[in-house]
Amino acid sequence: MNKQELFENIKRKKSFLCVGLDTDIKKIPQHLLQEEDPIFAFNKAIIDATAEYSIAYKPNLAFYESMGVKGWIAFEKTVQYIKENYSDQFIIADAKRGDIGNTSAMYARTFFEELNIDSVTVAPYMGEDSVTPFLTYPNKWVILLALTSNKGSHDFQMTEDQNGERLFEKVLRKSQEWADSEQMMYVVGATQGRAFEDIRKIVPDHFLLVPGIGAQGGSLEEVCKYGMNASCGLIVNSSRGIIYADKGENYAEAAGVAAQEVQQQMAIQLEAIL
Repeated sequence: MNKQELFENIKRKKSFLCVGLDTDIKKIPQHLLQEEDPIFAFNKAIIDATAEYSIAYKPNLAFYESMGVKGWIAFEKTVQYIKENYSDQFIIADAKRGDIGNTSAMYARTFFEELNIDSVTVAPYMGEDSVTPFLTYPNKWVILLALTSNKGSHDFQMTEDQNGERLFEKVLRKSQEWADSEQMMYVVGATQGRAFEDIRKIVPDHFLLVPGIGAQGGSLEEVCKYGMNASCGLIVNSSRGIIYADKGENYAEAAGVAAQEVQQQMAIQLEAIL
């Protein structure tokens, strides 16, 4: 999926919602444990309930890898289900990969060849040769960690050099030498507030994947005020606030209602550019 196709989906659905599939076997409704594949059964119902309100899904690999082979099978089945039934959805493998070149090339092969996923999150710490293997695939996206929403983001990402440039700003500037806004996005946490202003000065045209609204306390209005551009430029993720909106038998219906509520808020924010 290219940048224009992504924007067309946003305009058509009046939404830039990404549903995070952080599916924890210990948190899903108990009755699903009787299913042959409880994780996939949960994901399938969540996807069916939320697809009309979202433009992307983001399975977090840690939740699947924690279950070994069974988890990986559930992840593959989830990806395939989205592709077969909701082909307009942008799929993000939230894997946070990034290693020496030949290892990154194998990670890229996994997600872009074997699974044919649209994008993967990548850690930039090891530099250019750890990122560029992911950039050899046309119409596939690298989503580079820039400024995250966790408390520890200040340990490194906010540190300044002798010229006052913060580390996340260096990541943004340097990485633009590797790819443009047609192939690279950035993770920027919703809790970072007005830092979006500084980020947009460096990457005005790139899409930003924004986790942290809802359960983590980020404000959608603030993210849009400082982060939205003429082509929206935002994919805002909500995980727990949607998929665990209800932990009983009506979990899917509740997820749909929660997703619709976020979509309606997004439609208001999009009025300024559509």
